[in-house]
Amino acid sequence: MSSTRQDGPRERGVFRTKSVEQSLADTEEPEHGLRKSLSALDLTVFGVGVVIGTGIFVLTGKIAKENAGPSVALAFIVAGVVCALAALCYAEFASTVPVAGSAYTFGYASLGELPAWIIGWDLVLELALGCAVVAVGWSGYIRSLLDSAGAHLPQALSGTHEGRFGFDLLAAVLVLVITAVLVAGMRLSSLVTNVIVGVKVTVVLLVIVAGACFVSGANYTPFVPPSQPATGGSGLSATLIQLMAGFTPSNYGGTGIFSAAAVVFFAFIGFDIVATAAEETRNPQRDVPRGILGSLAICTLLYVAVSLVVTGMQKYSDLSTDAPLADAFKAVGHPFFADVVSFGAAVGLTSVCMILLLGQSRVFFAMSRDGLLPRVFSRVHPRFGTPYRSTIGLGVIVALVSGFTSIDVLAELVNIGTLFAFVIVAAGVLVLRAARPDLPRAFRTPWVPVVPVLSVLASLWLMLNLTAETWLRFGIWMAIGVVVYFAYGRAHSRLHAERPPVRGR
Repeated sequence: MSSTRQDGPRERGVFRTKSVEQSLADTEEPEHGLRKSLSALDLTVFGVGVVIGTGIFVLTGKIAKENAGPSVALAFIVAGVVCALAALCYAEFASTVPVAGSAYTFGYASLGELPAWIIGWDLVLELALGCAVVAVGWSGYIRSLLDSAGAHLPQALSGTHEGRFGFDLLAAVLVLVITAVLVAGMRLSSLVTNVIVGVKVTVVLLVIVAGACFVSGANYTPFVPPSQPATGGSGLSATLIQLMAGFTPSNYGGTGIFSAAAVVFFAFIGFDIVATAAEETRNPQRDVPRGILGSLAICTLLYVAVSLVVTGMQKYSDLSTDAPLADAFKAVGHPFFADVVSFGAAVGLTSVCMILLLGQSRVFFAMSRDGLLPRVFSRVHPRFGTPYRSTIGLGVIVALVSGFTSIDVLAELVNIGTLFAFVIVAAGVLVLRAARPDLPRAFRTPWVPVVPVLSVLASLWLMLNLTAETWLRFGIWMAIGVVVYFAYGRAHSRLHAERPPVRGR
């Protein structure tokens, strides 16, 4: 019988790895294993639910006006291809290691404990801040609807605006309600998400069909507007690529399409969360790859269709930047559909918030189960089969963050965290292929090493297009994480007490 099976850590230092067999065995522990209840359809709905949010109604027109003109549709295709490269890598890992934690778990199996901790720490930041950002945005839509109905919240309960301090009650309440739904079980969470996503996609399709009736071919000329130099920032507000190489991106033209792709890429953030639910999937080897790739394909098609509609309804140079799709309907004399857009955005953000909090709690749960965070957070509810302690604790923290923090302070840190996770997963595919060629892989990333290498390069390129200030904040958070690891995680890791297998075993 082959002796390639690895039950113990191959290293005893900070780069000790947790074998796939160990990770799978952990999921069988009665008090620390999650209940399997999800299908490929559920996972696809999760992916669509978290990706399709207010961005489809705002970002498509905004980038068309400022960066690419009608060719923003091509920018979405480019960004979709970059995401597809990462998705192929995620699909292999999730089908090989169907364990909660997504990129954290994949990193632990391939790159070692410290890299895994770093990516887990990164994901906690990404998903927590992402959920808070979405909750604040949702609150803004609901306040607007309440104002239209003649109901007004006190300023003190409407969040921090224009230098005035306040608590965003609606954002905090949304997070707490979603936390309760997630604690009550994945089937209920999936049912709620299915209903919300169904409404949201129906609204998007209605907007596409209705908007297509008002498209004018003249608005697509020129489809790729002439190139113009982009006005870049200076100092910490400049992109890292500008500071490193003096490179300034351009708007419009051929290069403008790729500059726009660096921006619209962030409209795709979230499809990777499907991988965090692998442990709760009935047939993860088959269904997780389908969920990841299927949701990404659907979202790309919807983004391209909406971008073509909005640039066909109104000349790209005349689009508004705050609510381009809604204002485009107003410009053609149909304000009813503008209200439909606002309703779709508000509904859409609810599912985005839920799935971000779901992903965050699963990463935190996986890190706790490995001992890198207190093990008390990895206990599952005896009735609901969910990691209720980590879900409740994180839900309360996110509710407070969303209640007291302005949306502008949070947004960009979410972006760099996602790209960093993409780099780790793509690199991990290469490492695990070399270290464990014997592992059964239900889904195999095609054209290895080309696809993982291209994924790493594409993600790094987009990271270089983020501001130096974002990099600085990200670096500070990562430094705090390293300190926490050496102060607590390293000594409390479950692998720390284990010894390599006895020689001759």
